[in-house]
Amino acid sequence: MPLVVASKKLIKFDTKTFLSTIDGGGRKITAFRKKQSIFVQGDPCDAVFYMQKGKVRLTVVSKTGKEATIGVLNEGSFFGEGCLTGQTLRLCAATAMTDCTVMRIEKKSMVEVLHREHEFSDTFVAYLLARNVRYEEDLVDQLFNSSEKRLARVLLMLAHFGKEGKTEVAIPKISQETLAAMVGTTRSRVSFFMNKFRKLGFIRYNGELEVHSSLLNIVLHD
Repeated sequence: MPLVVASKKLIKFDTKTFLSTIDGGGRKITAFRKKQSIFVQGDPCDAVFYMQKGKVRLTVVSKTGKEATIGVLNEGSFFGEGCLTGQTLRLCAATAMTDCTVMRIEKKSMVEVLHREHEFSDTFVAYLLARNVRYEEDLVDQLFNSSEKRLARVLLMLAHFGKEGKTEVAIPKISQETLAAMVGTTRSRVSFFMNKFRKLGFIRYNGELEVHSSLLNIVLHD
């Protein structure tokens, strides 16, 4: 099931309203500023998070200090669900890419809701499966596609391309260093391809980065 479809199922279920009915002691809504840490790798893993507004980047850091981006999540996404499988420590870090509003749901409360509300449980599982498929696609992309294709795909995902048939503005003032970390290449390569995409009319700078559907030509071209 595509991630957009799973997200629509969650929206149809009115997840935000439903989660607001959880006992006040089991949830907490917090605002995070752009670049602010939500949790870091190695923190206690004792809650699930639900994105009410904004974008979050998930990253992992190796023992040698090398950082890799493993996911970019939008409004309506869950993250930190590793606590439900017995993880005691966070295996990744979550950082706000824009100003965010996040609901933190205690592990015990989340488990109770999943057992009690079957419709919510079904849509939650469907969402996680869809995101797992996305991660598999990201791995294939990293292993077999050029850095140019990987950058194009990242830009399309950041723009939430395909959601309700609209082209959405990506992230204001996203740095090329951040894009390079997400793509797995150097800043100079990102700069080269961004200039190429701009000259071809695939993207446009206007204070914000605007991604056009024509960028799909790079992803689909063999």
